[in-house]
Amino acid sequence: MAGRLFVSQHTREAKVYVSRLLPEGAMQLLAKATEISEVRVNPRDRPATRRELREGIEWCDCLLCLLTDRIDAEAMDWGPNLRMIANYAVGYNNIDVEAATLRGIPVTNTPGVLTETAADLAWALIMACSRRVVESDTFLREGKFKGWGPLMYLGHDVHGKTLGIIGFGRIGYAVARRARGFDMRILYNGPRRADERLEKSVGAEYVDRKTLLKQADFVSLHPYLSPESTHLIGERELNHMKCTAYLINTSRGPVVDEQALVKALREGRIAGAGLDVFEDEPRTASGLTKCQNAVLLPHIASATVETRTAMGVLAASNIIDLLRGTRPRTVVNPEVLD
Repeated sequence: MAGRLFVSQHTREAKVYVSRLLPEGAMQLLAKATEISEVRVNPRDRPATRRELREGIEWCDCLLCLLTDRIDAEAMDWGPNLRMIANYAVGYNNIDVEAATLRGIPVTNTPGVLTETAADLAWALIMACSRRVVESDTFLREGKFKGWGPLMYLGHDVHGKTLGIIGFGRIGYAVARRARGFDMRILYNGPRRADERLEKSVGAEYVDRKTLLKQADFVSLHPYLSPESTHLIGERELNHMKCTAYLINTSRGPVVDEQALVKALREGRIAGAGLDVFEDEPRTASGLTKCQNAVLLPHIASATVETRTAMGVLAASNIIDLLRGTRPRTVVNPEVLD
């Protein structure tokens, strides 16, 4: 049976399985909830195996899972008493929402609480790529710095340049707000044009995707992952970009054709890339880690104490709301509650 942790002594029968240990604030919230009789958690600091996940789902009433957990129809059918699936992420493509809806199981996610933190990380990548921060740090640590030179690690300015944002939702808009401080021209593209007031508040201009790719010095990706957005950026799109431009992806890995990106980076068809997500995590495309003009991070866009705790608290609160008979605040399939 999956590991046990934070067991409360209440007499109610609702049982919650957490597929990986979350920050303390979230775990304590679950442990103290009078609506929950017991909480069990995968005690290992790694994703739950399929077998561990099955044991947890067979036992629980409510599942709190992560983006790394595949919750398909088969997994749902393991749980005869499964009443809810709370995802510890904004995205939820790891869950077959249609199958959950057919079974009357509400699915929740954690939007909003990580918007500003994710936008901060996108900007960290913009700055790190354009000013070659990682390369320079490695150069110094390896003892190669022998003194200042006028041609040493030349990068590109950020201020006054053009930022192209693909996906102008919460995070895309937050990235645009930060760009105003750098006096940047802001272009954006998405499935639909944003409200005119949002455009004006940051001075953003809606353009078609090809125009954005051709004109932007930095292309920051923030679309939702869907069949339409898979490989949104491939060889053709990379060929549209300037050879001095940078591609930034803090959204979802499959949005970028990683092998095409490796080729573009090797051939110098774009100046560089900053990636926090990958097509087949935790693996990366062959050759990517050898591209010195790429800054690669292990999916840490939301990785601050404050934000990861807030995500856990929201996921736990959604479960507690359901058990109290109130509507969870971030349901992605609300029709099951209507």
